[in-house]
Amino acid sequence: MTTNLSLKAGSASVSERIAEWIAKITVDDVPSATNSKARNILVDIVGLSVAARDTDYVTAVKAASEPGDHIIIGHKERVSASSAALINGTAAHGEDFDDTFEGGPVHSGVVVVPALLAAGQMYNLSNARVMMGIAVGTEVLCRLALTLPKAVHKAGFHPTAVLGAFAATAGICAACEADEKTTANALGIVGSMASGIIEYLGDGSWTKRMHPGWAAQSGLRAYGMAKAGFAGPRFVFEGTHGAFTAFAHSITPMTENLFSKLGEVWVMDMITFKPYPCGTMVQPYIDCAITLKGRSVRTDHIKRIVCKSAEGIVHRLWEPLDLKQKPPTAYAAKFSVPYGVALGLIRGHAALADFTDEAIKDPDLLAIAGKVGFEIDPDNPYPAAFTGHVRIEYEDGSIEEAERGHMRGGPTEPLSRQDIDDKFRANMRFGGHAAPDTVLALCDRIAAGEGNDALIKELGRT
Repeated sequence: MTTNLSLKAGSASVSERIAEWIAKITVDDVPSATNSKARNILVDIVGLSVAARDTDYVTAVKAASEPGDHIIIGHKERVSASSAALINGTAAHGEDFDDTFEGGPVHSGVVVVPALLAAGQMYNLSNARVMMGIAVGTEVLCRLALTLPKAVHKAGFHPTAVLGAFAATAGICAACEADEKTTANALGIVGSMASGIIEYLGDGSWTKRMHPGWAAQSGLRAYGMAKAGFAGPRFVFEGTHGAFTAFAHSITPMTENLFSKLGEVWVMDMITFKPYPCGTMVQPYIDCAITLKGRSVRTDHIKRIVCKSAEGIVHRLWEPLDLKQKPPTAYAAKFSVPYGVALGLIRGHAALADFTDEAIKDPDLLAIAGKVGFEIDPDNPYPAAFTGHVRIEYEDGSIEEAERGHMRGGPTEPLSRQDIDDKFRANMRFGGHAAPDTVLALCDRIAAGEGNDALIKELGRT
């Protein structure tokens, strides 16, 4: 679909221009490659939700939920639409094993899939429209990330949480065939719901896990209020007190990235699927360490291990260094490059079972992690690409090193559909599900646009 958004660019607000595109898009306008990506996102999110269904953080969010008839993926209980979006988003993001977009970075599926599954049930939408909403919401999130690269994190906020609220709203409005006025108002309203500070980095606490679910349920509420006639600010993005200033004050927004070839080029096609259940930027370092283990490098008589790093990830993945070398919780370990490098060198893998309270106390892992430090690489391309470099310096002066210029699972080295399905099966089994292929077939029917919310409700019987 080609939409001439430039007709309004001079007088319309950013939200009105987004609303114009959403009001005109149809199911048939989403390319087949993008539909395939949306299918893989759906499959990935369902598997991750089941993998985390018995965790303490999901149990806690469920206990705080409101009654209703909406499904929680992998649970018998039914809750309100907003609670369903919150719980499903929390579960899917909880183990940090979900998709990511390198240009932001942001996580899309954990926001838009819970939002659209809840909206599908609430408004009895066809699954064709649900899947279109997933595609639209994901596209808006990725483009918003490209508009404010690195700046949201720099301001102390979680981009997935803040930008995800707008994405969930956009996806729901598209699926529900909202008119331009309703969509623009909904985006204006959700700007006051967008939130998510990154203080969890200091102690590995749980709030990051709930951010996507909060964004998802905010989209539901914003659309419902706009549909009922509630008005939101026109300049919610670019206004004096708008989101661009509030959440990304260090940068001049690159709005050309938001609208350039919108509807012609789908940047969400570049989304990366994670091979490991940990922070996105940790993953290339794990692959470097696994490569070194594959060479049978020595893990004794190591003087130090030095990793080249982008400056933009230091405050999240490297500091304070003593905390990263000895993570206080299993969740904190997911955002520690030293721990990830140790896993690769000692165990040769990084799976869900490697990020547990027991695993992070392994003395062999801690001995290696304690030797891992970093140096800033001023030429690192982050956030356009996530790279890795590990250099082992031995006491005798010898050196072993490995590097990667991209993250495995992304556009340069994508995971295949078979890889996604195998990851799904492994996550379902980790969550105690005995028949993952049955659920995979159900996901494929939803992704193909079959039926309506009756199929979505089946996900609650997994």
